Amino acid sequence: MGSPAIRIIGIDPGLRNMGWGIVETEGSRLTFVACGTIHSDGALSLGDRLRQLHEGLAGVLQMHTPAEAAVEETFMNRDPQSALKLGQARGIALVVPALAGLPVAEYAANLVKKTVVGAGHAEKHQIAMMVKILLPKADAASADAADALAIAICHAQHRGAKARAALVAPPPQTTSRRRFV
Repeated sequence: MGSPAIRIIGIDPGLRNMGWGIVETEGSRLTFVACGTIHSDGALSLGDRLRQLHEGLAGVLQMHTPAEAAVEETFMNRDPQSALKLGQARGIALVVPALAGLPVAEYAANLVKKTVVGAGHAEKHQIAMMVKILLPKADAASADAADALAIAICHAQHRGAKARAALVAPPPQTTSRRRFV
């Protein structure tokens, strides 16, 4: 009896463009479900842009009902103002799935690249190419959507490895302390 299919959403945080990608994993098999990009209007206030991202991501979760979420950790930006805004968008990427009751995992960009491409410093076009190889039916129209699918793939691989390790690992040893009277 195989393990049940798990639907995973990968989220590539961004204030202007937030990529999302959904895969299903059953054992070691991956299946493409959907992907896209949520856009915020740069002419609006920061609060309104964050609201747009929140509502868009909540709609994606409602439509596709993933069971788990994975979000890419952001790298340090040279411009503190840009880093702060990206951090706020990342907060949306973390809190929306958490509010929906999903467990949320976080992965460093280098780990995502290494898992999907085999090199921790892969270029965006290499990520998009490997996503297309791993998920032939994927129709990522933007680099943000391809990155989000890569994040979902990374989570599928790492959650599977953890599950296999748990099956192989011996039970934790407990030590009993005897009291001598």
